[in-house]
Amino acid sequence: MTDTPPDRLALNPKSPFFDAAVLERGVGVRFKGEEKTNVEEYCVSEGWVRLTAGKALDRRGNAMTIKVMGSVEPYFLDIA
Repeated sequence: MTDTPPDRLALNPKSPFFDAAVLERGVGVRFKGEEKTNVEEYCVSEGWVRLTAGKALDRRGNAMTIKVMGSVEPYFLDIA
């Protein structure tokens, strides 16, 4: 495993960008220089994050998300 998080990562197990091993290690995200704890998915190369919109749910029971553009800096929470 490398010391840099993947370019794109999602929390939803149904997503093709879900990676349990990376999430188990712990990933933090800085968005526009500010620490975010409600990130559902991010993409560094495209410069966006999906943030949960409060406690709102869609008709399938998934959290509602908002896609926001800006600089994304993921990092690992613990050292391997």
